[in-house]
Amino acid sequence: VYLAESGGGWVQAGGSLRLSCVASGSLFGLNTMGWYRQPLGKARELVAEMSHEGISTYADASKGRFTISRDNAKNTVYLQMNDLKPEDTAVYWCNYKGRTIVDVENFWGPGTQVTVSP
Repeated sequence: VYLAESGGGWVQAGGSLRLSCVASGSLFGLNTMGWYRQPLGKARELVAEMSHEGISTYADASKGRFTISRDNAKNTVYLQMNDLKPEDTAVYWCNYKGRTIVDVENFWGPGTQVTVSP
């Protein structure tokens, strides 16, 4: 599975960005796609993810400001980020979880930098 991310960049506090991630290769029929981030000096953390069936999970810090969506026909997941704050500054990674009956395989994109200035 290969993941191609786009949409990162620089924005002032209060602004918006939209991240996109396209999956290709040997895809799984059952899968979850989403976004993780790693602020400088901190551990990687979940931002939001959505299953193939449309079930979404958000981190507390994302609720109310970020919206995850996906287009299964295009194997693409989106993350709309509004009201961005300086603490949202991080590298954001697209994640693809391929699910089978007995296992979950994780795949990661190369990461895209999001920088929010005060």
